[in-house]
Amino acid sequence: MKIADVKKAILEGKYDKTFAFIYPDKIENVRNRYVKACDNFLSFFGERDNIRIFSAPGRTEVGGNHTDHQHGRVLAGSVNLDVIAIVSENSDNIIRIESEGYKVDPVDLNDLEARESEYGKTSALIRGCAATFEKEGYKIGGFDAFTTSDVLGGSGLSSSAAYEVMLCNVLSGLFNDSKVSRVDIAKFSQRAEREFFGKPCGLLDQMASSQGGFTAIDFKDPASPIVEKIDFDIAAHGYTLCVIDTHGDHADLTGDYADITVECREISRFFGKDFLRDVDVNEFYASIADLRAKFGDRAVLRAIHFFADDNRAEEQKKALKQDNFEHFLDLVNESGDSSYKYLQNVYSTSNVKAQGLSLALAITERFLNGDGACRVHGGGFAGTIQCYIPTDRIEEYSKTINAVFGEGSCCILNIRPIGGCEIKVD
Repeated sequence: MKIADVKKAILEGKYDKTFAFIYPDKIENVRNRYVKACDNFLSFFGERDNIRIFSAPGRTEVGGNHTDHQHGRVLAGSVNLDVIAIVSENSDNIIRIESEGYKVDPVDLNDLEARESEYGKTSALIRGCAATFEKEGYKIGGFDAFTTSDVLGGSGLSSSAAYEVMLCNVLSGLFNDSKVSRVDIAKFSQRAEREFFGKPCGLLDQMASSQGGFTAIDFKDPASPIVEKIDFDIAAHGYTLCVIDTHGDHADLTGDYADITVECREISRFFGKDFLRDVDVNEFYASIADLRAKFGDRAVLRAIHFFADDNRAEEQKKALKQDNFEHFLDLVNESGDSSYKYLQNVYSTSNVKAQGLSLALAITERFLNGDGACRVHGGGFAGTIQCYIPTDRIEEYSKTINAVFGEGSCCILNIRPIGGCEIKVD
């Protein structure tokens, strides 16, 4: 279809069934967003007759804080905030993506070598996804796209993973008849981020964005993770999921994040293992005196957090499957307590005056008074906390939080039932 035909179909409601399945927003708002994206594509690339539409969601970490990089278990959910792409295949063998607020950065598919000079740039993700597809034996080709995202940057909702998953879905849809599996799309996205973008990430973000819904993932064998989707409706239990953006400064926190993996690796290698998941927990506890003497107390505490939160993620999965939401909330609070005390990723010791996450947790705990749950969200140190607030009090809670951290700090989320996908006419 041409842009004009796509816009006409959107406005006539031919995408409404898909929109209603994916988004909790008013259909009119969703239509307007997609129509505006079509207009932007037209202004940058002109009229085309082979328009396709793709979407990939951000994600929220539900259980297992910093467990994935130790081959542990996690529970995650894709959210209603996403990146969408209006796409048209070209014959230039070049990928051109114009993103709202950013300049186009063409990537020539004849040059797919990783380069350090490109670390941290969007072009690295594009090149990395294309290179990985080609290396794995899939077809690739050029396309032009306009993308826009409402996944909050720096919010722990993983805008980068959403972008990567979107790219991989485009490559799968345009050139491989959409036959690339959701698990492989997640793996290819992670490789692009690690090997081309220069960020040593785990697989949680990409897998959650690719799979959609509540997803329990066991990374004991990262090459073949065990993925289980869970149907659960938080709203049916009278609660609303939200994240609080404390607007903390993420600058100079790379060392804080890296220290967690370094210290976990020190503990695991003491036992001749590469990852804590492979360490016998009883042997660990029997060796604490030697471990603290060799690596210090914080490394030991972080390992204690891993062992507990790895098991806790499994218990959270069971609680949701058994529809035991009260127990699930207790486990969320336990996870948050463990992250604060043992993992110690709620604030950076290099800047103890900046403790936005601690403050947000304190305010939330006082507000909830035992009715609900909250925890640090994602990597920690700055950014967001995650909360489960009684729905009949969410307006009051939003006002309380926004008064401290600024208007719009409370971001209400819904669990999106499907991951990265092509948006088609119903």
